[in-house]
Amino acid sequence: MIKNYLLLIFLLSSASIFSQELYFTTGKNYTKYLYKDANLQVNPNIQSGTGSFYEIGFTKPLINKKILYSLGLSLNDYNAIGGNSANSYRWDTQYLGLQGGLMYQFYSYKTNSKNSIDFLVKTALNASSLIYGKQELNGIYYDLMHQKEFSGIILESSAGLMVKYNIPSFGGLSLGYDFCQSINITNSLKEKLSFRTNQLELGVHFNIN
Repeated sequence: MIKNYLLLIFLLSSASIFSQELYFTTGKNYTKYLYKDANLQVNPNIQSGTGSFYEIGFTKPLINKKILYSLGLSLNDYNAIGGNSANSYRWDTQYLGLQGGLMYQFYSYKTNSKNSIDFLVKTALNASSLIYGKQELNGIYYDLMHQKEFSGIILESSAGLMVKYNIPSFGGLSLGYDFCQSINITNSLKEKLSFRTNQLELGVHFNIN
């Protein structure tokens, strides 16, 4: 946990020195588990679950302010439910990760002499690790921290859209959507688990310089 705080402090320090904008986003994850057992059979009883996500980081323009890169620290809930006539189960997980991305502003609308609305496409890559995980099976809870399907390094690629309302004296507000695909790159077992997530986000942006 101390390492996580040190990483956050380093991120914020870097943002204040080098970045153009500091951001905080939060929203909802709608996650579907894609699970295959050792015989490559899919469990049809797993249903999508909902969870929250949080991200803090900075963005900086690369070329003519239309292409930007971002670096952030993320916390994602990837949850699911399932069951049949004999059993009911639920998974609650949290992953802490480092995310880097690119954004391209393909259109900008000037609302008045100062404010504007930007429309952006974006893509990102996130590397994360499990910091909390529980499975509930018929009212009994099991720890997932040492289950190789869930632990290790999760690599997530995403693509999406964002609409941002710019307020020069402050920063801006944004709404966004991302489609995310996650895989465990350290799991050597025959049992495989990946996440497919639809993410809705609300962001607050602060000008640094």
